[in-house]
Amino acid sequence: NFIKNRNMKNLLVVLIMSLFFSCNSSAQKKETKEKETFSVTKTEAEWKEILTEKQYYVLRDAGTERRYSSLLNKNKKEGIYHCAACDTPLFKSEYKYDSGSGWPSFDREIEGNVAFGIDNDLGYSRDEEHCATCGGHLGHVFNDGPKETTGKRHCINGVALKFVPTKE
Repeated sequence: NFIKNRNMKNLLVVLIMSLFFSCNSSAQKKETKEKETFSVTKTEAEWKEILTEKQYYVLRDAGTERRYSSLLNKNKKEGIYHCAACDTPLFKSEYKYDSGSGWPSFDREIEGNVAFGIDNDLGYSRDEEHCATCGGHLGHVFNDGPKETTGKRHCINGVALKFVPTKE
């Protein structure tokens, strides 16, 4: 009986410690994100003035739009996808492909215009993407993209993008 109680206490200690470290890593992530500086900065009120409610939710609160809700998911026109918050060019239409995920997907970004970080919000690490100019949350990048190109799938919230068609 003594051994059984001791094992239960050890298990409880391990669970409490893992919860502590899990919460601690999320706090560190948020603290790091707040320290980043971007060339385009605005107050929360200024962002709310220029963004729609959905755009604000995704770009400033790191939310996710519903799958298949973006008209840009099936867009096949030629052009450039810009940040909806600050107009920075992020992805070219030639990089876009249909991943079947329900979100606009690209196999690469316009180099230097997209920044990367770690997102632990779901309890595990994912590679987050944000605009390198304003810090707006775009989505995540995964290693299950087209093998014949980069092998990457930049899974981007359509509401975070503004499509600018190529002039003919």
